[in-house]
Amino acid sequence: MTTAQELGTLTKVDIREVWPKEDADFTPWLSENISALGDAIGLELEAEETEAPVGDFSLDIHAREIGSNRPVVIENQFGKTDHDHFGKLLTYAAGFDANVMVWIAEEFRDEHRAALDLINARTGEDLHAFGVTMEAWKINNSPPAPYFNVVASPNEWRKRNIPLKQLSPRAEMYGVFWDSLIIVLDSQGFKTRRTPTKYSWQDFASGFPNVSYRATFTTKGPRVELRLWKDRDFNKRVFDSLMDHREQIEADLGKLAWEREDAQIS
Repeated sequence: MTTAQELGTLTKVDIREVWPKEDADFTPWLSENISALGDAIGLELEAEETEAPVGDFSLDIHAREIGSNRPVVIENQFGKTDHDHFGKLLTYAAGFDANVMVWIAEEFRDEHRAALDLINARTGEDLHAFGVTMEAWKINNSPPAPYFNVVASPNEWRKRNIPLKQLSPRAEMYGVFWDSLIIVLDSQGFKTRRTPTKYSWQDFASGFPNVSYRATFTTKGPRVELRLWKDRDFNKRVFDSLMDHREQIEADLGKLAWEREDAQIS
């Protein structure tokens, strides 16, 4: 049994000791480790571009939600929130027609947290706003670890862990199945989303930009899909590249169904 004398001391670290500059250090790190932010806000994210141009301004990170392909804008800020960054966040959301906007700062003023709450209360399903504080902590002399704390989020995010008994019998069965599958995949080191859906499908990250897996139940039975969801040129280019290796792929996996945007190959 661990005694009090054996416990380590948790210490907060100045984030500038970890990332000296927000634009040159924190933003690139977050882009490469965006799953840490996704875990905090309950979305599976994929970074598309850093310093993405919007008129005369530059968005810190343009991302997408895996599976739904919803655009996500992320604005980072060292220090306490201010009106300048709030205005930029709204500008970027409009510029990218975003469904999700995330404002990251060291500290949120009460009025800015209230502004995000108002957006969430008035915009419904089309726009979700998150306020997230960023911190770094270490235990004794350990390397510092990032910590994201959600201080503002849509109301439905606070209700997302609905007890299964409140769902329909079919939704309850889906939730139990996906939860069990996620546990198995996590135990095998497969990157998954953290929250099981209550639907007949569940999306998973592939580790490659604009490519994801989907497990789904259909009228003909369960199946697993590899989905390409960027633009027509990208989708066709990747699809055709996979088709060039169809024989080897099917030798490893078995007979597959191939569906191209402008043709269907069975």
